[in-house]
Amino acid sequence: MLRRTKRRRYNSVGKLAGHGPTFIEGRMRRREFGRLLSGGLLATPAVLSSIRSARANEPVDVELVLAVDVSRSVDPEEQELQFSGYATAFRDPRLVDGIRNGALGAIAVTFFTWSDWNIQELLVPWTRIDGPASAEAFSSAIDAAPRRTHLYTSISGAIDFASSLFGHGFQGTRQVIDISGDGVNNSGRLLAEARRQAIDRGIILNGLAVLDRSPPPAQLAALYQPLDEYYRDEVIGGAGAFLMVAEGFEAFEGAVRRKIIREIAVNGGDGPRVERAYS
Repeated sequence: MLRRTKRRRYNSVGKLAGHGPTFIEGRMRRREFGRLLSGGLLATPAVLSSIRSARANEPVDVELVLAVDVSRSVDPEEQELQFSGYATAFRDPRLVDGIRNGALGAIAVTFFTWSDWNIQELLVPWTRIDGPASAEAFSSAIDAAPRRTHLYTSISGAIDFASSLFGHGFQGTRQVIDISGDGVNNSGRLLAEARRQAIDRGIILNGLAVLDRSPPPAQLAALYQPLDEYYRDEVIGGAGAFLMVAEGFEAFEGAVRRKIIREIAVNGGDGPRVERAYS
């Protein structure tokens, strides 16, 4: 008896219509998988994420976060002195030369204001600075940023927010938070906790304390530690951390320039723990 054979239909690539991969295709796929596996070319999601992150983060000498106090103790004129002080500092050829003389010849900088525990405003995003043009662009962004004033002084909130900014687009050999202010922590969680957690991550906390030349009332002076001593003992920390003291807001511009030049220097931590700038 003759058996009738069923005609099979194949598609254009030689595969049975309505069926999965052919035997040859399946064997080729298994071989390709084995080659990738043995060659280390297949990675777990965690590894792939790490690779993507490494590719995304550009190496720089320093990741520098500039954190500026805009609490109610800083009046509009003093706030303007802070903003213009940072803008002028990055227009200074000496600062730009210091950046270009680094091992990689570039730093990454971002600028935000802070006040209450929940009030931080990122005004200038991460910017790569490697010469006069990029430094001028950063200064211009500060010039154009809005000026706003809030109530309380949360240094702990500023540290927490600043710490969260690192590792987004850049990878510095050092991570530095530059905190400028004219008052003590009076909002948010304990300053000691935020400080310790940042230092444990390897972050360097530098300070710029602005002293009010008008002496406080005697009863208040007896209650509070002098601001420069407070910043020295309670705020700054980490390898080579230092404090720059501006004797009045009029001295802020010079203090900022000296401070940032030292922060971007490879051996910046070798200087005194406390420096002072006068108008």
